[in-house]
Amino acid sequence: MADETGKVRSLASVAGIVAAATLISKIFGLVRQQAIAAAFGVGVAVDAYNYAYVIPGFLLVLLGGINGPFHSAIVSVVAKRDKRDAVPLIETMTTLVGGILLLVTVALVIFAHPLIDLVAPGLSETAAGQEIREIAVIQFRIMAPMALLAGLIGIGFGSLNAADMYWLPSISPLFSSVALLGGLGVLALSFGKQIIEPQYAMLGGLVLAWGTLLGALLQWLVQVIVQWREGLGTLRLRFDFWRPGVREVLNVMGPATFSSGMMQINVYTDLWFASFIPQTASALGYAGLLVQTPLGIISNTLLVPLLPIFSRLAAPEHWDQLKQRIRQGLILSGLTMLPLGALMVALATPIVRVVYERYAFDREASEFVAAILMAYGLGMFVYLGRDVIVRVFYALGDGQTPFRVSIANIFLNVLLDYFFIQWFGAPGLVLATMGVNVVSMVVLLWLLNGKIGGLPWLEWATPIAALTVLSFVTGMAGWGIYVGLQRFLGDGGFLLSLFQLTVAGCGGLAVFAMVVARMGLSEVDLFMNRLRGKFGGRRG
Repeated sequence: MADETGKVRSLASVAGIVAAATLISKIFGLVRQQAIAAAFGVGVAVDAYNYAYVIPGFLLVLLGGINGPFHSAIVSVVAKRDKRDAVPLIETMTTLVGGILLLVTVALVIFAHPLIDLVAPGLSETAAGQEIREIAVIQFRIMAPMALLAGLIGIGFGSLNAADMYWLPSISPLFSSVALLGGLGVLALSFGKQIIEPQYAMLGGLVLAWGTLLGALLQWLVQVIVQWREGLGTLRLRFDFWRPGVREVLNVMGPATFSSGMMQINVYTDLWFASFIPQTASALGYAGLLVQTPLGIISNTLLVPLLPIFSRLAAPEHWDQLKQRIRQGLILSGLTMLPLGALMVALATPIVRVVYERYAFDREASEFVAAILMAYGLGMFVYLGRDVIVRVFYALGDGQTPFRVSIANIFLNVLLDYFFIQWFGAPGLVLATMGVNVVSMVVLLWLLNGKIGGLPWLEWATPIAALTVLSFVTGMAGWGIYVGLQRFLGDGGFLLSLFQLTVAGCGGLAVFAMVVARMGLSEVDLFMNRLRGKFGGRRG
């Protein structure tokens, strides 16, 4: 289908499109989270929303996300067919998936109470928790149709990508942010600062839920319009379930959905434990977005070009080149994630204050979220590094190994959550996830070592260790600059705080850049060339 449209793009061009669209979507997502923080802080409405969103959000990410199982299955099968064969296949899969997920939606509405209790059992133990539970159940029922929309969005993603259209699928998540921002704007205009009062918690919760559902609906409708315009199928019900290609799609979609779901179970596990500590669910959401914004952009830019390269080097005669590419992926992960993580740890409090602290989000909330952000910062490298190794297994045609490791990780995550939340409080949940990622990455590397004839452990470990030490220096430099600016300029308003934070962050990164430029890493040149290609207008 890509050849048919005449829009085939190079890997670098596709990566640039995805990165730019992801950046715009992440910016809107951050603004949305800032608005929620300003309106509700870490209060009842947003705490309930974080619990109510677990299952609908899980389905939206799992089924409707780019690189998700529905997207991957549709692309892998539809891209091989011409449009005449592809359109009936897309319509058949839409009918089949839509029917199944419609039943799931009905079940979610009926069983809202027990499902919320399953997600957050700790809410029933206190009066405040019971209020959160009541709001969360209503929010959950409102957002239940996202189960149906998630599947339709995932199929739309795949259909458009198979036709070599990348911009709209990558940028469409911003419609969710726009819808939610619109709802919060109407609420603020109607009630002003009163919306932070306890009596408006239910109303605020309803706005959050309806805004989220409307955003998902808009995301799907925009895709449908483009699909119709491009001749990629309509909403026609087609029950041709024995059509060639349907079984092929299901053979990819089933295992991929189950495997991808394992990671989301760890998110649920964290929230299960978080339900026993007030305000933790909302704090995890605020801190997580600050980490996921740069992580999402960099991971897309890095992983989208690397996966097809890994696939082309999967044959044994190319394993020496494959090892070089794996090294590139890990070193590039270290070059980006280690210094950013160090600065997240060192400057956590000013980052949270600049981004969130206004109106209902006060200084106490900033301190609470900053502690969690520090824990997130420590694990940024292993999160991306593990994803690089998982992609290598997929390229080698081995999806079972990452799946088995993911299953073991669920039990490890429960164990670490249990102990770490007692030792470290709310940040312990994030530290537990980091511990799981470290173990997962080491185990996958060890298994990969036996699979492709040995890995050059020392050759890879030496530069990563050096980058880790240098990143510690980067964090200390950024913290020192920030403290110095505060002593000299004082602790002023938003613009002054933003200036101090920007100078401190750039200063820390400058120290990192000056030292790393002398380390003689080939990956540094590759990284700089990629940046020039993205921001210098060059096409690859």
